Amino acid sequence: MPDFATLITDARKFHSTLAKNNNREWWGAHKDTYDTQLKAPALSLIERLTPEIADLSGLPVTGKLFRAHRDVRFSKDKTPFNTHLHMIWMAKTEGLQDVAFFFGIGQDYVSAGGGIMSFEKPTLENWRLFVDQDQKRILKIVERLKADQFTLREPALKRVPSGYDKDHPAGDLLRMKGCVASRELGQTATVETDVLAAFAALWPLNNLLIQIVEA
Repeated sequence: MPDFATLITDARKFHSTLAKNNNREWWGAHKDTYDTQLKAPALSLIERLTPEIADLSGLPVTGKLFRAHRDVRFSKDKTPFNTHLHMIWMAKTEGLQDVAFFFGIGQDYVSAGGGIMSFEKPTLENWRLFVDQDQKRILKIVERLKADQFTLREPALKRVPSGYDKDHPAGDLLRMKGCVASRELGQTATVETDVLAAFAALWPLNNLLIQIVEA
């Protein structure tokens, strides 16, 4: 099984050079390096952490490594390859949507987090209902995440949706159309230990989201 101990260093080095040579010719000459130093260790990490995340969540979990090739069909940026390494684990709920845990290595970040990227309409309705009716518990979860150095993605809406007080105590949460939290792990992070620690600290949020999608 490949060793992922140097995955962060290798990924940052590879993608830093790729960013300066983002073309198919360079990629073809260095694909073996990607496959050996990045892809194989990343797949090994996914396999290693999947049962741990399943134990944490109590749900079936599937892991995925995002592809290196970019989908440029609808993008002005036509560079063909991603300059980051991202992986995701999906906890399979019995409700409206599944809940994610993710880990990413970019040129200027090493982060772990989770949540639901985009609420489908029934989930969004449940989210707003939960936030409004159980705001103290939910705000406490958010405060704990912030104390643990997590950052929540900025709300998608500029205003609190109609039907709710514009000065609602949880107005920022009501303005969300998805809920994702992440924290920076740092370049010297120990991949297995620090990623799992981040997922454990994040668990109260994902557990809340599971309740929402299964309501």
